[in-house]
Amino acid sequence: MRQQGRCTLPVDESDRVLDRLSGLEHVIPPEAIRQALRATGRVNPRACPLTHEVMLGVVLAMGLFTDLPIRQVFKQCRRGRAGEKTPCRSALCIARQRLGVEPVRVLHEHVVRPLARADTPGAFYHGWRRMAFDGTILDAPDSDANAAAFARSSGGRGGGAFPQVRKVSLVELGTHVEVALAVGGWQDDERTLARQLWDRIPPDALLLEDRGFFSYEDWKALDSRGVRLLARVKNQLVLHVVQRLADGSYLARIYPSSWDRDRDRHGIVVRVIAYELDDPQRTGHGAQHRLITNLLDAEQYPALELIPGYHERWEIELTFDEQKTHHDPRRAEKPAHLRSETPDGVRQELYALSLAHFVVRSLMFEAARSQDLDVDRLSFTGCIQTLQCRLPECEAKTKRSLAAWRHNLLAERLAERLPPRRNRINPRVIKRKMAKWPKKQTAHRHPPPLTKTFRQSIILII
Repeated sequence: MRQQGRCTLPVDESDRVLDRLSGLEHVIPPEAIRQALRATGRVNPRACPLTHEVMLGVVLAMGLFTDLPIRQVFKQCRRGRAGEKTPCRSALCIARQRLGVEPVRVLHEHVVRPLARADTPGAFYHGWRRMAFDGTILDAPDSDANAAAFARSSGGRGGGAFPQVRKVSLVELGTHVEVALAVGGWQDDERTLARQLWDRIPPDALLLEDRGFFSYEDWKALDSRGVRLLARVKNQLVLHVVQRLADGSYLARIYPSSWDRDRDRHGIVVRVIAYELDDPQRTGHGAQHRLITNLLDAEQYPALELIPGYHERWEIELTFDEQKTHHDPRRAEKPAHLRSETPDGVRQELYALSLAHFVVRSLMFEAARSQDLDVDRLSFTGCIQTLQCRLPECEAKTKRSLAAWRHNLLAERLAERLPPRRNRINPRVIKRKMAKWPKKQTAHRHPPPLTKTFRQSIILII
Protein backbone atom coordinates (compact mmCIF):
# COMPACT_ATOMS: atom_id res chain seq x y z
CA MET A 1 0.00 0.00 0.00
CA ARG A 2 1.21 3.47 -0.83
CA GLN A 3 2.40 5.69 1.98
CA GLN A 4 -0.29 7.99 3.36
CA GLY A 5 0.15 11.62 2.31
CA ARG A 6 0.62 13.88 5.29
CA CYS A 7 -1.63 16.77 6.25
CA THR A 8 -0.09 20.15 5.47
CA LEU A 9 -1.93 21.98 8.26
CA PRO A 10 0.11 23.02 11.32
CA VAL A 11 -0.04 20.62 14.28
CA ASP A 12 0.05 21.20 18.03
CA GLU A 13 2.75 20.10 20.49
CA SER A 14 1.32 16.56 20.51
CA ASP A 15 1.28 16.29 16.71
CA ARG A 16 -2.52 16.67 16.49
CA VAL A 17 -4.18 18.44 13.58
CA LEU A 18 -7.67 18.48 15.11
CA ASP A 19 -6.37 19.42 18.53
CA ARG A 20 -9.76 20.39 20.00
CA LEU A 21 -11.06 16.83 19.56
CA SER A 22 -8.44 15.29 21.84
CA GLY A 23 -11.06 14.76 24.54
CA LEU A 24 -12.72 12.08 22.38
CA GLU A 25 -9.60 9.93 22.06
CA HIS A 26 -10.39 7.87 25.15
CA VAL A 27 -13.51 6.55 23.36
CA ILE A 28 -12.38 6.71 19.71
CA PRO A 29 -8.58 6.27 19.65
CA PRO A 30 -6.64 7.81 16.73
CA GLU A 31 -5.29 4.37 15.85
CA ALA A 32 -8.85 3.08 15.37
CA ILE A 33 -9.42 5.88 12.85
CA ARG A 34 -6.22 4.98 10.99
CA GLN A 35 -7.14 1.29 10.97
CA ALA A 36 -10.55 2.08 9.49
CA LEU A 37 -8.91 4.13 6.75
CA ARG A 38 -6.37 1.40 5.99
CA ALA A 39 -9.06 -1.28 5.94
CA THR A 40 -11.08 0.67 3.38
CA GLY A 41 -8.15 1.74 1.20
CA ARG A 42 -8.46 5.45 1.90
CA VAL A 43 -4.93 6.60 1.13
CA ASN A 44 -3.93 10.13 0.18
CA PRO A 45 -1.33 9.87 -2.60
CA ARG A 46 0.16 13.26 -1.78
CA ALA A 47 0.27 15.84 0.97
CA CYS A 48 -2.83 18.06 1.30
CA PRO A 49 -4.71 19.99 4.00
CA LEU A 50 -7.86 17.85 4.06
CA THR A 51 -6.56 14.31 4.26
CA HIS A 52 -8.90 11.38 4.82
CA GLU A 53 -7.82 11.21 8.46
CA VAL A 54 -8.62 14.87 9.00
CA MET A 55 -11.98 14.55 7.25
CA LEU A 56 -12.97 11.47 9.24
CA GLY A 57 -12.37 13.52 12.37
CA VAL A 58 -14.46 16.37 10.94
CA VAL A 59 -17.30 13.97 10.05
CA LEU A 60 -17.26 12.62 13.61
CA ALA A 61 -17.39 16.19 14.90
CA MET A 62 -20.38 16.85 12.61
CA GLY A 63 -22.13 14.04 14.48
CA LEU A 64 -21.55 15.87 17.75
CA PHE A 65 -22.00 19.53 16.73
CA THR A 66 -25.18 18.94 14.78
CA ASP A 67 -26.32 22.57 14.82
CA LEU A 68 -23.24 23.88 12.99
CA PRO A 69 -22.51 23.93 9.24
CA ILE A 70 -19.45 22.00 8.12
CA ARG A 71 -17.16 25.03 7.95
CA GLN A 72 -17.94 25.98 11.55
CA VAL A 73 -17.51 22.35 12.60
CA PHE A 74 -13.99 22.50 11.19
CA LYS A 75 -13.35 25.60 13.33
CA GLN A 76 -14.57 23.67 16.38
CA CYS A 77 -11.98 20.98 15.63
CA ARG A 78 -8.92 23.27 15.59
CA ARG A 79 -7.64 25.99 17.85
CA GLY A 80 -7.35 29.41 16.22
CA ARG A 81 -4.00 30.27 14.66
CA ALA A 82 -3.07 33.75 13.45
CA GLY A 83 -3.18 34.04 9.69
CA GLU A 84 -4.64 30.56 9.08
CA LYS A 85 -7.60 30.43 6.71
CA THR A 86 -10.45 27.99 7.22
CA PRO A 87 -11.11 25.79 4.15
CA CYS A 88 -14.15 26.88 2.19
CA ARG A 89 -17.41 24.96 2.34
CA SER A 90 -17.06 23.45 -1.12
CA ALA A 91 -13.57 22.08 -0.36
CA LEU A 92 -14.82 20.47 2.85
CA CYS A 93 -17.87 18.98 1.11
CA ILE A 94 -15.76 17.54 -1.72
CA ALA A 95 -13.30 16.07 0.79
CA ARG A 96 -16.22 14.56 2.71
CA GLN A 97 -17.50 12.95 -0.50
CA ARG A 98 -14.04 11.54 -1.24
CA LEU A 99 -13.96 9.98 2.21
CA GLY A 100 -17.24 8.15 1.56
CA VAL A 101 -19.34 5.92 3.79
CA GLU A 102 -17.16 2.85 4.32
CA PRO A 103 -14.51 4.28 6.70
CA VAL A 104 -17.21 5.63 9.01
CA ARG A 105 -19.12 2.33 8.89
CA VAL A 106 -15.98 0.29 9.60
CA LEU A 107 -15.02 2.63 12.45
CA HIS A 108 -18.50 2.19 13.91
CA GLU A 109 -18.17 -1.60 13.77
CA HIS A 110 -14.76 -1.53 15.46
CA VAL A 111 -15.50 1.05 18.15
CA VAL A 112 -19.14 0.75 19.19
CA ARG A 113 -19.78 -2.14 21.59
CA PRO A 114 -22.06 -3.09 24.48
CA LEU A 115 -20.97 -1.31 27.66
CA ALA A 116 -22.95 -2.93 30.48
CA ARG A 117 -21.18 -5.10 33.02
CA ALA A 118 -22.62 -7.75 35.30
CA ASP A 119 -23.39 -5.21 38.05
CA THR A 120 -24.98 -2.60 35.75
CA PRO A 121 -28.53 -1.95 37.03
CA GLY A 122 -31.27 -3.23 34.72
CA ALA A 123 -28.91 -4.42 32.00
CA PHE A 124 -29.03 -8.19 32.57
CA TYR A 125 -31.53 -10.92 33.30
CA HIS A 126 -30.06 -14.13 34.74
CA GLY A 127 -26.69 -13.15 33.30
CA TRP A 128 -28.06 -12.38 29.82
CA ARG A 129 -27.70 -8.94 28.33
CA ARG A 130 -31.01 -7.30 27.41
CA MET A 131 -30.89 -6.33 23.73
CA ALA A 132 -33.61 -5.30 21.29
CA PHE A 133 -34.32 -4.60 17.63
CA ASP A 134 -36.53 -1.78 16.49
CA GLY A 135 -36.87 0.60 13.59
CA THR A 136 -37.47 4.29 13.11
CA ILE A 137 -38.14 6.63 10.19
CA LEU A 138 -36.12 9.78 9.48
CA ASP A 139 -36.85 12.49 6.94
CA ALA A 140 -34.00 13.20 4.53
CA PRO A 141 -33.56 16.49 2.63
CA ASP A 142 -35.80 16.83 -0.39
CA SER A 143 -33.31 16.17 -3.19
CA ASP A 144 -33.82 14.12 -6.33
CA ALA A 145 -30.98 11.78 -5.35
CA ASN A 146 -32.45 11.07 -1.91
CA ALA A 147 -35.92 10.57 -3.39
CA ALA A 148 -34.56 8.04 -5.89
CA ALA A 149 -32.58 6.14 -3.25
CA PHE A 150 -34.99 6.12 -0.31
CA ALA A 151 -38.46 6.94 -1.79
CA ARG A 152 -41.30 8.83 -0.15
CA SER A 153 -44.19 7.57 1.90
CA SER A 154 -47.44 7.28 -0.01
CA GLY A 155 -51.06 7.64 1.02
CA GLY A 156 -54.41 9.04 0.10
CA ARG A 157 -53.06 12.59 0.02
CA GLY A 158 -50.17 11.76 -2.31
CA GLY A 159 -46.45 11.33 -1.76
CA GLY A 160 -44.76 12.45 1.44
CA ALA A 161 -43.06 15.79 1.85
CA PHE A 162 -39.57 14.31 2.27
CA PRO A 163 -37.74 11.15 1.21
CA GLN A 164 -37.74 8.84 4.20
CA VAL A 165 -34.91 6.71 5.53
CA ARG A 166 -35.74 3.57 7.49
CA LYS A 167 -33.19 2.67 10.16
CA VAL A 168 -33.24 -0.56 12.18
CA SER A 169 -31.05 -0.61 15.27
CA LEU A 170 -29.72 -3.19 17.69
CA VAL A 171 -29.61 -1.51 21.09
CA GLU A 172 -28.28 -2.52 24.50
CA LEU A 173 -31.25 -1.55 26.64
CA GLY A 174 -29.43 -1.03 29.93
CA THR A 175 -27.13 1.66 28.49
CA HIS A 176 -29.04 2.85 25.37
CA VAL A 177 -25.99 2.08 23.18
CA GLU A 178 -26.84 1.63 19.50
CA VAL A 179 -24.57 -1.35 18.92
CA ALA A 180 -25.38 -1.72 15.21
CA LEU A 181 -27.65 -0.21 12.58
CA ALA A 182 -28.94 -1.01 9.11
CA VAL A 183 -30.14 1.68 6.72
CA GLY A 184 -32.75 1.35 3.98
CA GLY A 185 -35.51 3.26 2.28
CA TRP A 186 -39.14 3.82 3.15
CA GLN A 187 -40.23 0.72 1.24
CA ASP A 188 -37.69 -1.63 2.87
CA ASP A 189 -39.00 -4.17 5.37
CA GLU A 190 -37.76 -3.87 8.95
CA ARG A 191 -37.26 -7.62 9.27
CA THR A 192 -35.07 -7.68 6.16
CA LEU A 193 -32.93 -4.87 7.56
CA ALA A 194 -32.75 -6.56 10.99
CA ARG A 195 -31.27 -9.70 9.42
CA GLN A 196 -28.22 -7.62 8.46
CA LEU A 197 -27.55 -7.16 12.19
CA TRP A 198 -27.76 -10.79 13.34
CA ASP A 199 -23.98 -11.20 13.34
CA ARG A 200 -23.70 -8.26 15.77
CA ILE A 201 -25.87 -9.91 18.44
CA PRO A 202 -23.60 -10.66 21.44
CA PRO A 203 -23.41 -14.32 22.52
CA ASP A 204 -24.80 -13.41 25.97
CA ALA A 205 -27.86 -11.55 24.62
CA LEU A 206 -31.50 -11.93 25.57
CA LEU A 207 -33.14 -10.50 22.46
CA LEU A 208 -36.48 -8.73 22.98
CA GLU A 209 -38.54 -8.38 19.79
CA ASP A 210 -41.68 -6.47 18.95
CA ARG A 211 -44.45 -8.37 17.18
CA GLY A 212 -43.55 -6.85 13.80
CA PHE A 213 -40.21 -8.70 13.84
CA PHE A 214 -41.57 -12.20 14.44
CA SER A 215 -41.61 -14.82 11.72
CA TYR A 216 -41.17 -18.57 11.87
CA GLU A 217 -38.11 -18.49 9.61
CA ASP A 218 -36.36 -15.79 11.63
CA TRP A 219 -37.21 -17.46 14.95
CA LYS A 220 -35.82 -20.79 13.70
CA ALA A 221 -32.62 -19.16 12.41
CA LEU A 222 -31.96 -17.18 15.62
CA ASP A 223 -32.87 -20.12 17.86
CA SER A 224 -30.43 -22.35 15.95
CA ARG A 225 -27.71 -19.74 16.66
CA GLY A 226 -28.36 -20.12 20.38
CA VAL A 227 -29.92 -16.67 20.84
CA ARG A 228 -32.29 -16.38 23.82
CA LEU A 229 -35.53 -14.88 22.55
CA LEU A 230 -38.50 -13.12 24.10
CA ALA A 231 -40.96 -11.72 21.57
CA ARG A 232 -44.46 -10.36 21.43
CA VAL A 233 -46.64 -12.00 18.75
CA LYS A 234 -49.86 -11.02 17.00
CA ASN A 235 -53.17 -12.41 18.14
CA GLN A 236 -53.72 -14.05 14.75
CA LEU A 237 -50.89 -16.52 15.43
CA VAL A 238 -52.42 -19.89 16.35
CA LEU A 239 -50.78 -21.34 19.48
CA HIS A 240 -52.46 -24.54 20.70
CA VAL A 241 -51.69 -25.63 24.25
CA VAL A 242 -49.32 -28.58 24.44
CA GLN A 243 -48.60 -28.44 28.17
CA ARG A 244 -49.70 -26.13 30.97
CA LEU A 245 -46.98 -24.90 33.31
CA ALA A 246 -47.17 -24.00 36.98
CA ASP A 247 -46.79 -20.23 36.54
CA GLY A 248 -49.76 -19.94 34.13
CA SER A 249 -47.72 -20.05 30.94
CA TYR A 250 -47.88 -22.99 28.55
CA LEU A 251 -45.90 -24.79 25.88
CA ALA A 252 -47.03 -24.63 22.25
CA ARG A 253 -45.57 -25.09 18.78
CA ILE A 254 -45.06 -22.61 15.98
CA TYR A 255 -45.18 -23.78 12.37
CA PRO A 256 -44.10 -22.38 9.01
CA SER A 257 -47.67 -22.61 7.64
CA SER A 258 -51.20 -23.73 8.49
CA TRP A 259 -50.62 -26.76 6.24
CA ASP A 260 -47.69 -27.83 8.45
CA ARG A 261 -49.72 -27.15 11.59
CA ASP A 262 -52.54 -29.42 10.45
CA ARG A 263 -50.02 -32.21 9.85
CA ASP A 264 -47.81 -31.36 12.86
CA ARG A 265 -44.73 -30.95 10.66
CA HIS A 266 -41.66 -28.79 11.38
CA GLY A 267 -43.05 -27.47 14.66
CA ILE A 268 -40.81 -25.61 17.12
CA VAL A 269 -41.68 -25.73 20.80
CA VAL A 270 -42.05 -22.33 22.46
CA ARG A 271 -43.36 -21.12 25.77
CA VAL A 272 -46.37 -18.80 25.64
CA ILE A 273 -47.15 -16.15 28.24
CA ALA A 274 -50.58 -14.54 27.84
CA TYR A 275 -51.68 -11.60 29.99
CA GLU A 276 -53.95 -8.57 30.21
CA LEU A 277 -53.71 -5.17 31.91
CA ASP A 278 -56.47 -4.26 34.37
CA ASP A 279 -55.61 -0.55 34.60
CA PRO A 280 -58.04 1.41 32.37
CA GLN A 281 -55.52 4.25 32.05
CA ARG A 282 -52.89 2.12 30.35
CA THR A 283 -52.57 1.59 26.62
CA GLY A 284 -53.62 -1.97 25.82
CA HIS A 285 -56.16 -2.23 28.63
CA GLY A 286 -58.73 -4.90 27.87
CA ALA A 287 -56.62 -6.53 25.14
CA GLN A 288 -54.79 -9.83 25.40
CA HIS A 289 -51.01 -9.67 25.07
CA ARG A 290 -48.96 -12.73 24.21
CA LEU A 291 -45.23 -13.30 24.54
CA ILE A 292 -43.33 -16.32 23.29
CA THR A 293 -39.88 -17.37 24.41
CA ASN A 294 -37.38 -20.19 24.09
CA LEU A 295 -36.74 -19.97 27.84
CA LEU A 296 -38.90 -23.01 28.56
CA ASP A 297 -38.21 -23.50 32.29
CA ALA A 298 -41.07 -21.82 34.17
CA GLU A 299 -39.44 -22.28 37.56
CA GLN A 300 -36.18 -20.63 36.60
CA TYR A 301 -37.79 -17.91 34.45
CA PRO A 302 -41.23 -17.13 35.93
CA ALA A 303 -43.79 -15.34 33.78
CA LEU A 304 -44.11 -12.50 36.29
CA GLU A 305 -40.40 -11.76 35.75
CA LEU A 306 -40.45 -12.05 31.98
CA ILE A 307 -43.47 -9.78 31.44
CA PRO A 308 -41.96 -6.69 33.15
CA GLY A 309 -38.61 -7.62 31.61
CA TYR A 310 -40.13 -7.55 28.13
CA HIS A 311 -41.45 -4.06 28.71
CA GLU A 312 -37.84 -2.93 29.19
CA ARG A 313 -37.84 -3.08 25.38
CA TRP A 314 -39.30 0.42 25.45
CA GLU A 315 -35.85 1.72 26.40
CA ILE A 316 -35.05 1.52 22.69
CA GLU A 317 -37.71 4.16 22.07
CA LEU A 318 -35.85 6.42 24.50
CA THR A 319 -32.69 5.84 22.47
CA PHE A 320 -34.48 7.03 19.32
CA ASP A 321 -35.87 9.99 21.28
CA GLU A 322 -32.36 10.94 22.37
CA GLN A 323 -31.12 10.82 18.80
CA LYS A 324 -34.02 12.53 17.02
CA THR A 325 -35.30 14.99 19.62
CA HIS A 326 -32.23 16.03 21.64
CA HIS A 327 -29.08 15.04 19.76
CA ASP A 328 -30.02 16.22 16.26
CA PRO A 329 -33.46 17.85 16.40
CA ARG A 330 -35.28 19.59 13.60
CA ARG A 331 -34.72 23.32 13.48
CA ALA A 332 -35.90 26.27 11.44
CA GLU A 333 -32.88 25.92 9.15
CA LYS A 334 -33.14 22.10 9.04
CA PRO A 335 -36.75 20.99 8.40
CA ALA A 336 -35.75 17.32 7.86
CA HIS A 337 -34.17 15.04 10.45
CA LEU A 338 -30.96 14.81 8.39
CA ARG A 339 -29.02 17.39 6.39
CA SER A 340 -27.19 15.44 3.65
CA GLU A 341 -28.58 15.80 0.14
CA THR A 342 -26.98 12.65 -1.29
CA PRO A 343 -27.65 9.00 -0.30
CA ASP A 344 -24.01 8.34 0.59
CA GLY A 345 -23.99 11.53 2.63
CA VAL A 346 -27.10 10.38 4.49
CA ARG A 347 -25.54 7.00 5.33
CA GLN A 348 -22.28 8.64 6.37
CA GLU A 349 -24.21 11.08 8.54
CA LEU A 350 -26.18 8.31 10.27
CA TYR A 351 -23.02 6.42 11.24
CA ALA A 352 -21.39 9.64 12.45
CA LEU A 353 -24.43 10.49 14.56
CA SER A 354 -24.41 6.99 16.04
CA LEU A 355 -20.70 7.28 16.87
CA ALA A 356 -21.27 10.62 18.57
CA HIS A 357 -24.21 9.14 20.50
CA PHE A 358 -21.90 6.31 21.62
CA VAL A 359 -19.29 8.81 22.80
CA VAL A 360 -21.86 10.58 24.97
CA ARG A 361 -23.31 7.32 26.28
CA SER A 362 -19.86 5.89 26.99
CA LEU A 363 -18.90 8.92 29.09
CA MET A 364 -22.27 8.80 30.86
CA PHE A 365 -21.73 5.13 31.67
CA GLU A 366 -18.24 5.82 33.01
CA ALA A 367 -19.51 8.66 35.20
CA ALA A 368 -22.44 6.63 36.57
CA ARG A 369 -20.26 3.59 37.24
CA SER A 370 -17.84 5.65 39.33
CA GLN A 371 -20.69 6.33 41.79
CA ASP A 372 -22.58 3.00 41.47
CA LEU A 373 -25.41 4.95 39.88
CA ASP A 374 -27.95 3.73 37.32
CA VAL A 375 -27.00 5.46 34.07
CA ASP A 376 -30.73 6.05 33.43
CA ARG A 377 -30.61 8.65 36.18
CA LEU A 378 -28.36 10.91 34.12
CA SER A 379 -29.82 13.35 31.59
CA PHE A 380 -28.69 12.63 28.05
CA THR A 381 -29.54 16.19 27.03
CA GLY A 382 -27.52 17.67 29.88
CA CYS A 383 -24.58 15.37 29.20
CA ILE A 384 -24.32 16.05 25.46
CA GLN A 385 -24.59 19.78 26.06
CA THR A 386 -21.86 19.53 28.70
CA LEU A 387 -19.58 17.71 26.27
CA GLN A 388 -20.25 20.27 23.52
CA CYS A 389 -19.37 23.08 25.92
CA ARG A 390 -16.28 21.50 27.52
CA LEU A 391 -14.67 19.73 24.56
CA PRO A 392 -13.04 22.92 23.18
CA GLU A 393 -11.48 23.47 26.63
CA CYS A 394 -9.66 20.14 26.62
CA GLU A 395 -5.96 20.61 27.29
CA ALA A 396 -4.02 17.60 25.97
CA LYS A 397 -0.41 18.79 26.07
CA THR A 398 0.33 16.15 28.72
CA LYS A 399 -1.36 12.97 29.89
CA ARG A 400 -1.92 14.60 33.27
CA SER A 401 -3.76 17.61 31.81
CA LEU A 402 -5.92 15.34 29.64
CA ALA A 403 -6.76 13.13 32.63
CA ALA A 404 -7.66 16.21 34.70
CA TRP A 405 -10.03 17.41 31.99
CA ARG A 406 -11.74 14.00 31.82
CA HIS A 407 -12.05 13.85 35.61
CA ASN A 408 -13.72 17.26 35.69
CA LEU A 409 -15.99 16.36 32.79
CA LEU A 410 -17.21 13.16 34.48
CA ALA A 411 -17.78 15.01 37.74
CA GLU A 412 -19.83 17.63 35.92
CA ARG A 413 -21.91 14.92 34.26
CA LEU A 414 -22.84 13.48 37.64
CA ALA A 415 -24.55 16.79 38.38
CA GLU A 416 -26.90 16.20 35.42
CA ARG A 417 -29.18 13.91 37.41
CA LEU A 418 -32.82 13.24 36.68
CA PRO A 419 -35.49 12.70 39.33
CA PRO A 420 -36.73 9.12 39.75
CA ARG A 421 -38.98 8.02 36.93
CA ARG A 422 -42.66 8.57 37.52
CA ASN A 423 -45.22 5.80 37.18
CA ARG A 424 -46.29 7.31 33.91
CA ILE A 425 -48.27 6.59 30.78
CA ASN A 426 -48.04 8.00 27.28
CA PRO A 427 -51.21 7.56 25.20
CA ARG A 428 -50.62 6.83 21.51
CA VAL A 429 -52.35 9.86 20.03
CA ILE A 430 -51.46 12.65 17.59
CA LYS A 431 -52.18 16.27 18.43
CA ARG A 432 -52.26 17.65 14.87
CA LYS A 433 -53.41 15.05 12.38
CA MET A 434 -53.53 17.19 9.23
CA ALA A 435 -52.91 20.78 8.25
CA LYS A 436 -55.53 22.94 6.56
CA TRP A 437 -53.19 24.04 3.76
CA PRO A 438 -53.05 22.30 0.35
CA LYS A 439 -50.46 19.57 0.16
CA LYS A 440 -47.16 20.28 -1.59
CA GLN A 441 -47.04 18.24 -4.80
CA THR A 442 -44.24 17.31 -7.22
CA ALA A 443 -45.14 20.21 -9.53
CA HIS A 444 -44.40 22.66 -6.71
CA ARG A 445 -40.83 21.45 -6.12
CA HIS A 446 -39.03 22.89 -9.16
CA PRO A 447 -41.12 25.70 -10.65
CA PRO A 448 -39.94 27.28 -13.92
CA PRO A 449 -38.00 30.57 -13.60
CA LEU A 450 -40.02 33.76 -13.49
CA THR A 451 -40.18 35.83 -16.65
CA LYS A 452 -41.38 39.08 -15.03
CA THR A 453 -40.32 41.09 -12.03
CA PHE A 454 -42.86 41.80 -9.35
CA ARG A 455 -43.29 45.37 -10.60
CA GLN A 456 -43.89 44.16 -14.14
CA SER A 457 -46.63 41.88 -12.94
CA ILE A 458 -48.71 44.67 -11.36
CA ILE A 459 -51.94 45.66 -13.11
CA LEU A 460 -53.74 48.67 -11.74
CA ILE A 461 -57.50 48.50 -11.46
CA ILE A 462 -59.05 51.80 -12.58
